[in-house]
Amino acid sequence: MEEAEALPVSIITGFLGSGKTTLLQHLLRHPDMRRTAVIINEFGEIGIDHDLVAASSEDTVLMESGCICCTIRGDLVNTLRDLYVRRVRGEVPEFERVLIETTGLADPAPILNMLMRESFAVRHYVLDGVVTVVDGLNGLAQLESHAEAMKQAAVADRLVVTKGDRVAAERLDRLIRRLRALNPAAPILSAVMGVLDPAAILGAGPFQTFWRITL
Repeated sequence: MEEAEALPVSIITGFLGSGKTTLLQHLLRHPDMRRTAVIINEFGEIGIDHDLVAASSEDTVLMESGCICCTIRGDLVNTLRDLYVRRVRGEVPEFERVLIETTGLADPAPILNMLMRESFAVRHYVLDGVVTVVDGLNGLAQLESHAEAMKQAAVADRLVVTKGDRVAAERLDRLIRRLRALNPAAPILSAVMGVLDPAAILGAGPFQTFWRITL
């Protein structure tokens, strides 16, 4: 029997307070996200609007839109394996892509390594891209003070600057110049109050930056 096509995985990362939660809240409401599974650390962290929840269990929430949200069980490999098995068994809707939200202090490199090297992940999933959310107000200071923030920006396929409407033009320009110096290949997008078309960040294409940068 022919093996099923690998499911694309997008990673959403960004330093503490960057706006990942707000971005996810809007993505979960978008009709294009209907057949998406979202892996997060805790449901409370994304503030799911209970009016949009169709059903829930201890570790899974099914949105009325068709989105599935699940929390990490043990480690990420086990969560991906469990989610895939439940999809095959028909215990969850047949999602077509996965979003993984990292914590604000996470180094994305181990997740990328796992997706590219762990046997189950390689067979059933394919890395689609890394989306890094950057705080327009505090991003420049975070890049200078925290290695995690710099790594998150350096490995991105898409950089999303938030709160740009609350920043002076000169300050925002300095941040964008710094991001381009760290990662000249990644397009820089803007999101106001987390509003961004999923098409702008999903389907980013094969991940390349990780192999060119020593973290």
